[in-house]
Amino acid sequence: MISERFRQLVAQQLDQFCDCQELVGLGVYVAMPAADGELQLQLVQAWPRTATRLEPAAEAAPLLTPRQSRRWLPLRQEAAVIGALRVDSALGQWPEPLNQRLHSAAQVLAQALLLDLEQQRWQGELQRERRQRDLLVHQMRNPLAALRTFTQLLLRRVEASDERRELVEHLLDEQQSLAGYLDALSSSEAGLVLPQASGSEAPLLLPPVLAPQQPRLLSDCLEPLLARAAATAKLQGRRWHPPGPVPEVSVPAATVGEILANLLENAFRYSDPGGDLGLWIASGPDQLQLAVWDSGPLIDLDERERIFQRGERGRHGAKLSGTGLGLALARDQAEASGGSLQLHCPASALAPGLAAAGNAFVLTLPLS
Repeated sequence: MISERFRQLVAQQLDQFCDCQELVGLGVYVAMPAADGELQLQLVQAWPRTATRLEPAAEAAPLLTPRQSRRWLPLRQEAAVIGALRVDSALGQWPEPLNQRLHSAAQVLAQALLLDLEQQRWQGELQRERRQRDLLVHQMRNPLAALRTFTQLLLRRVEASDERRELVEHLLDEQQSLAGYLDALSSSEAGLVLPQASGSEAPLLLPPVLAPQQPRLLSDCLEPLLARAAATAKLQGRRWHPPGPVPEVSVPAATVGEILANLLENAFRYSDPGGDLGLWIASGPDQLQLAVWDSGPLIDLDERERIFQRGERGRHGAKLSGTGLGLALARDQAEASGGSLQLHCPASALAPGLAAAGNAFVLTLPLS
């Protein structure tokens, strides 16, 4: 299929020859497969537009036979011919200025055709990926619903006084978060408007941020994150340092939740497996600071800014799985909310009580 945009460009290129009295007609053909699979030159556009003498397809022998009043200028992709510009002239010999104009038009049409075909190829790939994504999202809903059902049944069997009940309740919260991700993936083609970052690009966003931003108390926002961090530290045999008193301030819940979730995941994944880590909070009259810190190893000096770029990872985590998007995502979201995300090395440079040889990722947000 040839796009309408390419057809419009062809018409513009042909119309520029309206001042050439020596030309009888022009035609642009594209090599396309016929019903039998063989390539043939199909007419895309003729000039003048009222011309009836140009056949709809360049497949008849008399039409393809060269003669002085008709010439074919190939549209090439390196050695392959992907189309042709047919020129019918009343002259046996073209003037050199006209010859140059025709060859220039053929070059423009060849490049435009290549871009058009490449765009269509990528659009086809994108559509296939979307169909595959939709299938995966659909298939994931069934086991997720089963897990939620089993967890709810388990919750009924745990007494209110049982310390394990809180763990089961957190399981339900995490399953609800997964359901939110799937819902966002399913509706991501619905024309949602993404908030703009401070730069020229839209921020990287995890699906829950596509929902309207809701302010919540910081303590409510941190509760599931702290429970998850404490459980992860217990499983890994590490010491987890929760924050002190949590300030009673309201924050953009989706932004803070996603940023801290990324920072905590990175800390557990890339820091010393036996080291300490924690969350530090400080609040002033105009801003709030939250820092996820670890006890090392220190991030190399030449990597401390580069790791905030998309797809970049530090040397310490190069052998571990990951996409290199977490910190880029976190910084983009922080800046989209009027704040910042910075790395402090060592962590004790941020606050004396933190690790003397560790890293601290500090999220700063305005209080307004």
